[in-house]
Amino acid sequence: MAKLPPIEGCLTALVTPFRDGAVDYDALTRLVDWQIDCGIDGLVAVGTTGESATLDVDEHVAVISHVVRVARGRVPVVAGAGGNATAEALALTAASQKAGAQALLHVTPYYNKPTQEGLFRHYSAIAASTTLPILLYNVPSRTSCDLLPDTVERLAEIPNIVGIKEASGSLPRITELVARVGQRMAVISGDDATTFPTYAVGGRGVISVVSNIAPREMAQMWDLAREGQWDAARALHHRLRVLNQLLFVESNPIPVKAALAAMGRCTSEVRLPLVPCSAGLAKQLGAELATVGLL
Repeated sequence: MAKLPPIEGCLTALVTPFRDGAVDYDALTRLVDWQIDCGIDGLVAVGTTGESATLDVDEHVAVISHVVRVARGRVPVVAGAGGNATAEALALTAASQKAGAQALLHVTPYYNKPTQEGLFRHYSAIAASTTLPILLYNVPSRTSCDLLPDTVERLAEIPNIVGIKEASGSLPRITELVARVGQRMAVISGDDATTFPTYAVGGRGVISVVSNIAPREMAQMWDLAREGQWDAARALHHRLRVLNQLLFVESNPIPVKAALAAMGRCTSEVRLPLVPCSAGLAKQLGAELATVGLL
């Protein structure tokens, strides 16, 4: 099997909107259409920002299916299909493929802290179970598990592992990954604050939280960087700098949902153990949204 082409560009880590405790599919439809109309390169359904940890399995698969139906092939839909048990990840992989997802995002198993060999075997088993392209997802701050470059380099040999969402927040790590595997897979920023620096060292995209509220600007940043228009891309990076910081003052997706509510695009509801955005942060977000012209 030949190496599959990478998933690249600016992909939105889409929120899952709620209303009165249930998934708000009408709001989700509007969000998907708006994202695509603004030029986004892809959508990630039910990742961290989509509150995968508080959706049950039926909701998880239903949200992926809905995003696929609304997107209608206009952009690729990447399904969050990770789990901390390999059997669970395999089941979500099969369900996501059946739902019509074009690619998969697989977070490192959380809580049980596998070794690097365990991580290699986990991802190898997932890749063997599907023909879909797979993005690895490394986010040590949430999982207590770090997918190291040596292991990524081994996994890069597998044809349908086409990229990594690197959310360590470490530019030296991103730089090392680009140097070691950048010709075989897309190294994608998993932190909005490192998006422009990732492009500058040879990364090929971002899975973005801020693009939930600024899809046009984040899509343009990628387009400009890809075309070598670095000054213009850098200007967008700095324009969104404060917003990037505010969106992570409280646990994601609390602030981004508050921002979307201020924009009238969905409610700010989250599920316990997450709680709504504090009044002080919501006020700061509203002011910054107005400053950058998003209200």
